[in-house]
Amino acid sequence: MHHRKIQNTSVSLTELGFGASVIGNLYRVTPVDDATAAVNAAWEAGLRYFDTAPHYGLGLSERRLGAALRGRPRDEYVISSKVGRLLVPNEEPRGVDTWGFVVRDDLRRQWDFSRDGVLRSIEDTLERTGLDRLDIVYLHDPDEHWRQAAEEAMPTLAELRGQGVIGAIGAGMNQSAMLTRFLRETAADVVMLAGRYTLLDQSALDDVLPAARELGKSVVAVGVFNSGLLSRDRPTEGMKYDYQDAPPALVARAREIAEVCAAHGTTLPAAAIAFPYTHPSIINVTLGMRTSEQVGRNVELHDQRVPHSLWDDLRTQGLIRSDVLPGHGGGRDERCL
Repeated sequence: MHHRKIQNTSVSLTELGFGASVIGNLYRVTPVDDATAAVNAAWEAGLRYFDTAPHYGLGLSERRLGAALRGRPRDEYVISSKVGRLLVPNEEPRGVDTWGFVVRDDLRRQWDFSRDGVLRSIEDTLERTGLDRLDIVYLHDPDEHWRQAAEEAMPTLAELRGQGVIGAIGAGMNQSAMLTRFLRETAADVVMLAGRYTLLDQSALDDVLPAARELGKSVVAVGVFNSGLLSRDRPTEGMKYDYQDAPPALVARAREIAEVCAAHGTTLPAAAIAFPYTHPSIINVTLGMRTSEQVGRNVELHDQRVPHSLWDDLRTQGLIRSDVLPGHGGGRDERCL
């Protein structure tokens, strides 16, 4: 699988990444054997970028990912985790986590973007994963914490990067405006952009993507299915969009896009994975993968040929913005972008 480098760093990512949130029991229980099999299948398929966070299952995702990667050559893969949510004892547990993860709530999340909080979070992550280092560290959803994140957390990460402890630093969010500020105003190398450059939402073209291109920085795209609406060949009523029930108008638009995809010999989910690569600053698409079967499907979708002419037709029909770039070669076959 092709690699692309985070600009101005030594860190390279495979074009497709393994998102480990779901193996932290997101929305439902994932047996540990399934989680391990998913990581193993990803490795066999050539994926070498794995993303996790303390938030995912109150540390369960980190523990499972670290255990599954144990014994693999450490220099052959890249792992990222996040800071900003410390895990601390829960003084009033109710039995089950209330953040969408099916795990016991003996711990709770505590916002902390201070220097000490960042250092403690990284130390805790290394202990949970059993790793000796992290390759990338993101600030996790600092929407309500700009000042502390920008003035304390990011300089702390920059110091660790300067010491060679971390290879690259950045922030991950569901919005693009603040990610733009991180690129322009802090030492961030890379941002993780969730859901804002997809077949249904190209708002990142207004801010973070032009900034990344201007500054020579990189973007990892996640949430490319917009919570599910773009994940099937034929979207149906009742599917999710940005964690909510998809409005009928968006379902109808997704169906129109699906029809154009079919006319070009491809599918809606394959196009959804390929679409972010139309922008040269996007170096990776990371998808949540719960089982080995999901890994196989995602790899197959990633490898499907998606012709340039698809983007041209979608622009002409007004189904994507007119300023979407026609595509670039990057690490993939230019004919397939």
